[in-house]
Amino acid sequence: MKIDKSIIKELSNYLDEFNLTEIEITEKDTKIKVSKNNVSISNQPVVTSANIHTGSENVSEKPSLKSGTEITSPIIGTAYHAPEPGAKKFIEVGKKIKKGDTIMIVEAMKTMNHVPSTSDGVVKEICVEDGHPVEFGQTIIILE
Repeated sequence: MKIDKSIIKELSNYLDEFNLTEIEITEKDTKIKVSKNNVSISNQPVVTSANIHTGSENVSEKPSLKSGTEITSPIIGTAYHAPEPGAKKFIEVGKKIKKGDTIMIVEAMKTMNHVPSTSDGVVKEICVEDGHPVEFGQTIIILE
């Protein structure tokens, strides 16, 4: 089996570009999975695995220029701004919210998890786009 190393490099670049911890593609009977710690390539039923350093662990993050109270995602998943497509959004910039109000839904493993606000304030910035992936601890909104 010949592996195109450019695919692995491209996937590694996507990890940094989209702030992901892992990405996986499948073509016919070959599956390539790249994470910040390793790369797995499998052809059914044979599985080959190797640790490959992507270089992303040593990249220093830019210092946060955000001011205010940051509310972070409690889980990894897909963020949604409304309870269903076309429905009214939970929050908008400038809206006053109270501790415990639902600010977003994060879908993980087909389960819709309501994310409550951890403090009172006015929404200054929404840091995650609707339908985009979020990581554990990633800032999803900023309150004033």
